[in-house]
Amino acid sequence: MSIIRAEKLTFSYPSSFDPIFENVDFQLDTDWKLGLVGRNGRGKTTLLRLLLGEFEYSGKLIHSVPFDYFPPTVSGGNRRTETVLLEICPFAQEWEFLRELSCLKVAQDVLQRPFTTLSAGEQTKVLLAALFLNEGRFLLIDEPTNHLDAEGRRQIADYLKRKKGFILVSHDRYLLDECTDHIMSLNRNGIEVQSGNYSSWRENFERQQQFELSRNERLKKEISRMKQSARQAAMWSDRTEASKRGAADKGYVGHKAAKMMKRSKAAETRKERAIEEKSGLLKNTEREESLKMQSLIYRNEKLVSFFDVAAVYDGRCVCDPVTFEIRSGERVILCGGNGSGKSSLLKLLLGESAEHTGIITTGSGLKLSYVPQDAEGIKGSLTDFAQMHRLDESLFKTVLRKMGFERVQFEKDMKDFSAGQKKKVMIAKSLCEPAHLYVWDEPLNYIDLYSRIQIEQVIEEFSPAMLLVEHDVYFAEKLNAKAVRLKRRNP
Repeated sequence: MSIIRAEKLTFSYPSSFDPIFENVDFQLDTDWKLGLVGRNGRGKTTLLRLLLGEFEYSGKLIHSVPFDYFPPTVSGGNRRTETVLLEICPFAQEWEFLRELSCLKVAQDVLQRPFTTLSAGEQTKVLLAALFLNEGRFLLIDEPTNHLDAEGRRQIADYLKRKKGFILVSHDRYLLDECTDHIMSLNRNGIEVQSGNYSSWRENFERQQQFELSRNERLKKEISRMKQSARQAAMWSDRTEASKRGAADKGYVGHKAAKMMKRSKAAETRKERAIEEKSGLLKNTEREESLKMQSLIYRNEKLVSFFDVAAVYDGRCVCDPVTFEIRSGERVILCGGNGSGKSSLLKLLLGESAEHTGIITTGSGLKLSYVPQDAEGIKGSLTDFAQMHRLDESLFKTVLRKMGFERVQFEKDMKDFSAGQKKKVMIAKSLCEPAHLYVWDEPLNYIDLYSRIQIEQVIEEFSPAMLLVEHDVYFAEKLNAKAVRLKRRNP
């Protein structure tokens, strides 16, 4: 067991005036399986990089254990996977690799294959296995399940359950519930650490928010009453003092005036205490404000139909052909392993020219709104982005504010946004677009927990027609969507 401790940790990027951390204190145990959560842009990845010593900061970060980071940088990916892994953990034996890969349900032959030929899920698994074989080091894991299918996420969760200690940055509620025993939340005002998994932390967090909201309302009413009481006491004191003129017993009247003034000052003191207590509330409130969609009603019940459709690569179908249709108000989720052609089917619907089998039929005049899987290329100002896509700029920025953007973000170049913030820009764009059908490709990658709940709520309220690829188990259950499973064909 070892301790990781921060004392008065303060850090901001040179290009930004707003601090990421300011006088932060916390203490962690390296035996913990710690989930690190918080809004996009709060500094989760930044904290990992500070622990790795990549940035200069003020304050102290105290630890006696060396760190490794996932995902590691891999160069020369055309080499055999075993060679790549030996660079990451040079003292590991082949039987240890095989043991770890067996736990992760990975075929043993991947060690002999070029690393670049591995699927995204296989690469994630072999790199995790290699890093955990570095004995005496503490692993910092940054969003390991992005782009992994549901089965791959379950396998990662089962694997991490068996491990002793790590810090895991993730927005996947299923993963956090399955394999963490402590949660560290980066709040609006400081850092909080609790024992338990995500669900227990969420329950406690909501209970605390509800308590503070109720206490805040009571204090507002109490402060209002005390202000009125103080005004009345002061007024009575002034009137009593004025009545001394011509009074027979001026001492009695003066005493009465002093009592009134004392009562006024006591009410003022109680008011100040209540105001001080109120100012300490709601500093970490995360309101999941309601979002809206510009969903349109199509003139026909049927919007799109797929008949015997499959993507074709190098002359062969990557999956068994599928047949389904999407009707008004219906959500359809494409399921299947990595490489089964899910994103390809979305792009075919959008009109991209690519080899495929079968027929895709769309209704005449059907308006689509698309959220791509990858938002890395966006840059420039939000204002320019809104103009380029003909969005109502005020509405667009309001949606982003509701999804956790601070106003200072509006002045930045989007290339400096976090991955989650870039994805929110794409989702906000889609929510602002009038459409009959929303086509979203893994919309929740990098999106924080609070915004995931907001997205679930807006879909539940507006019931738009949607075609999605998404592997978040909790999200898929909440949508009550029809699943279309793509069965991948072996080469």
